[in-house]
Amino acid sequence: MLPGFVSAPVAPELARALRAEIEEFHAAYCAVLDAGRIEEWPAFFTADALYRITGRENAEAGLPVGLVYCEGMGMLRDRAFAIAKTAMFAPRYLLHYVTNTRVLAAEGETVAAQANYMVLQTLTDERTTIHQAGRYFDRFRREAGRLLLQERHCVYDSLLIDNSLVLPV
Repeated sequence: MLPGFVSAPVAPELARALRAEIEEFHAAYCAVLDAGRIEEWPAFFTADALYRITGRENAEAGLPVGLVYCEGMGMLRDRAFAIAKTAMFAPRYLLHYVTNTRVLAAEGETVAAQANYMVLQTLTDERTTIHQAGRYFDRFRREAGRLLLQERHCVYDSLLIDNSLVLPV
């Protein structure tokens, strides 16, 4: 468990309903990224969101330093724009898989959750490889009737990472 992500009992029926809603969220989130529609990615976050990608070793040691850090909608949009319009990298296909969603806590309009993720990558002239695998530690906030990410902390498992980590997970 990461600091700031508390686990508190959630009534089973509420947990099931929230888990289903979060899984729908993940399906839409992954569909946008897998289709390469990076400009739509920030729409999954609140205006004050925090998004970071950190190695497991650092996360477990309580070190917040990560490979990717975006605080607020401005940084998320800037990252999406830079990837879509200015970044240069070999063409590739990505497939995001999210599983084992767990609702850790729910209070008011906020839900803390955890899920496992895996991103497969296929370069057009190479075999499919695992780009990254790890866990999402999420804090969702309900705005205008739908869940948005207030915080997404992606914790990847391997010390060896692909040099194209520029893309969101």
